[in-house]
Amino acid sequence: MMNVAPDFSLDPVLAHAAAASVALVLVLGALTKLKDLEVFRHTMAAYDLLPEALLRPASRALPLLELAAGVLLLPAATRSLGAALALAVLAIVTAAVIAALRAGRTQIDCGCGGDEGLRLSWALVARNALLLMLACLCLLPSAGRPTGWLDVLAAIAATLFFTGLYATVNQLLANHPRLHQLRNAP
Repeated sequence: MMNVAPDFSLDPVLAHAAAASVALVLVLGALTKLKDLEVFRHTMAAYDLLPEALLRPASRALPLLELAAGVLLLPAATRSLGAALALAVLAIVTAAVIAALRAGRTQIDCGCGGDEGLRLSWALVARNALLLMLACLCLLPSAGRPTGWLDVLAAIAATLFFTGLYATVNQLLANHPRLHQLRNAP
């Protein structure tokens, strides 16, 4: 009897959709940060995790690494490198959120990039954990089956679904403190 190892390859539709979804989140976040580096530097300063001398270089490097990871995720030829870089960036920012939360700094903006006004929370850590899992999928090999136009449409639809879900979760996280204030208003 022959032993057959399980195949851990992804369907190309899921592989492309996972890569495009993570890439879109990273690229849009990076562009928002790069648009106003001084605001992002102040956000990083609020975390109180880096010495003042490292804030400026770190606030410039992080969005560039985020942008590079997003761009590298898109072509299949560089997807593994992009996924590894995405995992590193996401792990670093998630660790920073956890450290700030443990220090009691919950009333600061996450600095994720966007106008939602997200405050630090354990729900934000859970959201990042899901992004990390999606980025991990990008490291798996893609099944070697031919793809057609229907596969392209399915990958686009899945990408739109994942990014829409991400935007919805962000809005819910941003609204949660506001809802809490309304409930406790006299």
